[in-house]
Amino acid sequence: MSNEVKHVKEEVNFQKNEQFTLTMMPGAFAKKLRTCLIFQFIRFVIINIKMIIVVGKSH
Repeated sequence: MSNEVKHVKEEVNFQKNEQFTLTMMPGAFAKKLRTCLIFQFIRFVIINIKMIIVVGKSH
């Protein structure tokens, strides 16, 4: 029964104005990662390191 409730809750997004959109609903784990400041800071540092490497290779 809980699977049916979860399934219906996720399908509410697809029933707006009879337009069928193929947008994905993020899960609980994805939502936590998106709001976790520690994880976001780590991602920020990793992306900056990658950018430094790419710019360093071009010069």
